Amino acid sequence: MSDGPALFTPAGRYVIVIRFGKILIANRGEIACRIMRTAKALGYRTVAVFSDADAGALHVREADEAARIGPPPARESYLDIGALLAAARRSGADAVHPGYGFLSENAAFAQSCTDAGLVFIGPPAAAIDAMGNKARAKSIMQAAGVPCVPGYQGADQSDRTLLAEGGRIGFPLMVKAASGGGGRGMRLVNDRGDLANALARARSEAASAFGDDDLILERAVADARHIEFQVFADRHGNVIHLGERDCSIQRRHQKVIEETPSPAVSTELRARMGDAAVAAARAIGYVGAGTVEFLLDPSGNFYFLEMNTRLQVEHPVTEAVTGLDLVEWQLRVAAGERLPLEQHEVTSRGHAIEARLYAEDPYAGFLPQSGVLIDWRPARGAGVRVDHGLSPRQNITPFYDPMLAKLIAHGASREEARRRLSLALEDTVAFGLTTNRGFLLAILRHPGFVAGQATTDFIARNFGPDSDAMRRPAPAPTTLAVAAILLLEARESDAERKRPERHWSSTGASVWPLRLTVGEDHHPAGVAAIGGGLFRIDVDGETIEVSIDEPLDGVLRFAAGGLQQTARFCVHEDTLFLDLNGNTTVVRDTLLKASGTGRRDGPSRLVAPMNGAIVGVYAKPGDRVAKGQRIVVLEAMKMQHEICAERDGIVDAVAVKPGDQVATRQVLAELKTDAVATHDRKEDVS
Repeated sequence: MSDGPALFTPAGRYVIVIRFGKILIANRGEIACRIMRTAKALGYRTVAVFSDADAGALHVREADEAARIGPPPARESYLDIGALLAAARRSGADAVHPGYGFLSENAAFAQSCTDAGLVFIGPPAAAIDAMGNKARAKSIMQAAGVPCVPGYQGADQSDRTLLAEGGRIGFPLMVKAASGGGGRGMRLVNDRGDLANALARARSEAASAFGDDDLILERAVADARHIEFQVFADRHGNVIHLGERDCSIQRRHQKVIEETPSPAVSTELRARMGDAAVAAARAIGYVGAGTVEFLLDPSGNFYFLEMNTRLQVEHPVTEAVTGLDLVEWQLRVAAGERLPLEQHEVTSRGHAIEARLYAEDPYAGFLPQSGVLIDWRPARGAGVRVDHGLSPRQNITPFYDPMLAKLIAHGASREEARRRLSLALEDTVAFGLTTNRGFLLAILRHPGFVAGQATTDFIARNFGPDSDAMRRPAPAPTTLAVAAILLLEARESDAERKRPERHWSSTGASVWPLRLTVGEDHHPAGVAAIGGGLFRIDVDGETIEVSIDEPLDGVLRFAAGGLQQTARFCVHEDTLFLDLNGNTTVVRDTLLKASGTGRRDGPSRLVAPMNGAIVGVYAKPGDRVAKGQRIVVLEAMKMQHEICAERDGIVDAVAVKPGDQVATRQVLAELKTDAVATHDRKEDVS
């Protein structure tokens, strides 16, 4: 980093030139990819950092250079200041962008970057420190004339004092950790008798999460909205705001959906709240992008909540309505430039809404999910933006936040933005992991949200754990019918699909049995191919006719009940992932496991699950076969059952031929170990 001379513009203004050319992004995933896009567009080289868990991640591949910083746990990698500074030295980076989360609001990290001669693309360490403690921040805001929620943030942290102050403030009240955020160390207390227990639990959480068990008390604001203002400041004393974002849709104090402008903020209120946000930033000598958060009560009174001294997850909605690139502004401010606009020049157009797509199961207590993202197809469309750092077959690890992506929709009106976001969520494919997509769609479709009436208790009131909305939806018969066809098709080789008689027996159309398993529920089904892409499916007591086009790239066009529809799907091993009408259904055919079909009697025998006739034999002695490969087909009760190898091996004997009648548990074929393959595997291991 080098400070250039103060240069004067023709208008007599000076700029402070701070030169840097290579930016290390001290983060991962979607925000790292987001920052890289703008940095490259402005001519900067980028350096990614990665833990061992992220070695093949998209943000690593998209950077000009990448540096390993440690093993998967965040404390040993993305939270390791020494490792990040060492990566900057190795790569020759002369600036650091912290993104959000991790060390983005860590004053010690900001100061360490400055001490190492690196440009920290964020506010001064002193500003971060001032806002890092809620008690201290509230005192500063009160001195600056920013409205604050009545409460207690004193130095005396004894239970006796806190209990007395709680009685003075009145109930309900909020107990909050003085340090940190994210809902940890936070409790809503409705009754005086519950305060002592809430203090103990909040202290414990705060000490564990932040290493500081100090607490503050605040009066709970009923029916409040969470409104935040995007502020920006440069090194020349200019501070402006870029309007508000409504973040009232929260679950356990974690934002889920954000929008701008807020349905509850008038032009006059926006001006007052914006002035307060600017005053807050000025009070701490702020530089760069920040967010001042307020609670807004139904009467239009607003109160300072906290200040986030970084770029927010939800910054894209502000970009959508203003047409500005906030990361570009961050880089220009860090380089010593003045803010590109003055307050009166900021304009807003239309409405934007963002939804956070998480790898979590809403129907199992929002349990975070980890595993392989088998297929990823982000939505496209007018006014739609998807920020992510994903690739198909990527491993989603349990080490970091489970947010997969952010979907943002912009429209001329709030309703248009809402419709576009709903459509984008429906069209987003994320197979392999359970996500909260259905939950997000339910929120967007709820009459309270549609009317713009949501407050911070919206999810608690409408999506409680015992509510109908939080019951896992059962698959529709049409979904099961399409699943049956796709699972049947997945059994067959390309050569078999080309045989016109493949679904026919001497008595007409063959009926292929399946047991469709969805979660712990089983749905017996039979599939008959009528011809010309037409199938008749019996499932759950219903008969459904479905005609299909040839699937292409995981997309199936089909017709059922006089209606053409489009499904997206992926077959991985023995599992079908099927997306239809915004619902993902995970289906397996477990008929063989249920009936014993294909089970080895001993280590190598394939036996008949029931009495019947052999209609096909597809292997001979000496053939090398793979696990799951079809060996024999048995017909019984007008249904055909495939008998498949359950392990790799060589066919040792085939005991039947087409036309034979067999009894239950009669041996059909025997396998032996493939000694050559076993030897090869041993050689590979050694």
